[in-house]
Amino acid sequence: MDAAASRADIVRQCFEAYRTNQRGILEGLFTDDFTFTSPYDDRINKATYFARCWPSNDVERIVTQGDEAFVLYRCVTKDGHEFRNTELFAFAGDKIREINVYFGATYKNGTFVRQAG
Repeated sequence: MDAAASRADIVRQCFEAYRTNQRGILEGLFTDDFTFTSPYDDRINKATYFARCWPSNDVERIVTQGDEAFVLYRCVTKDGHEFRNTELFAFAGDKIREINVYFGATYKNGTFVRQAG
């Protein structure tokens, strides 16, 4: 298996762990110095990530290059809002060292929801 395929497989394992609520698997995929960044979070550590971020989502596409992978996915919140995000995964060997998330549009019942700005 080439490096790009294995990175994509690791990302898929990560999202499967989210979907099946298997935090232990996800913890094993992160480095000890893992960080997460989003419009709401500035390089939070692993413990803070698990306290704040435990999404339910479906992977739509993964693109890998070198030690990085972009993933596009759809999320559905408990109150029925749907949105798409893109995340950039950075790897250290076969572990995820960092994730940066970029938010997409929001939907409810399949209809675009304009965000206040």
